[in-house]
Amino acid sequence: MLLRPGYRLFREFFMRIIGGRAKGRRFGLPRGCRIRPTSDGIKEALFNLLGPVAEKAFIDLYAGSGSIGIEALSRGAARVVFVEKNPALVRAIGENLRGCGFGDPCDILALDVRQGIRLLENRRETFDILFADPPYEKGLIEDTVRLIGEGRLIAEGGLAVMQHSIREGIVDSGCFELSDQRCYGDTLLSFLKFNGGETRNL
Repeated sequence: MLLRPGYRLFREFFMRIIGGRAKGRRFGLPRGCRIRPTSDGIKEALFNLLGPVAEKAFIDLYAGSGSIGIEALSRGAARVVFVEKNPALVRAIGENLRGCGFGDPCDILALDVRQGIRLLENRRETFDILFADPPYEKGLIEDTVRLIGEGRLIAEGGLAVMQHSIREGIVDSGCFELSDQRCYGDTLLSFLKFNGGETRNL
């Protein structure tokens, strides 16, 4: 992906890769973006709970800076797809990937999550691990879980992880079972196992 001439990352705030072959690499946020990056503590807990991601297909919805998907690449994921609609963040993901030494096998979809899921459904792509971190308390959790189920994005035996506020609940659907939840301050990580059933309205 080409960046506009003169594009620069906002270097007053850094994130870092905490595991894998690119451990210790740092990258920044684009100037003027107001996002809530996943903390190192939650990121470490997430990947400890996921276990090995080597050779797995991984998708990062509401990708932001791409920090979760980049972490998965560092830990050996076979393929990562990033879905992010903010053009500045899309450019940042591309620059962050290059800065951390990653290119292929990545795909950056400059689309909102609904459009991205539809595109991937049309491609018949599936993923072993899906991570989604929608803006907190915007009513997006239930819709996102429903869209993931309808799009059949999760491979058999795969896992979806939702990062969300403790003030937002997860409702089981026909396609997913809530298998685990972990609380970190005001953040919950909810682990949903795909069971192949029909999605009910949430």
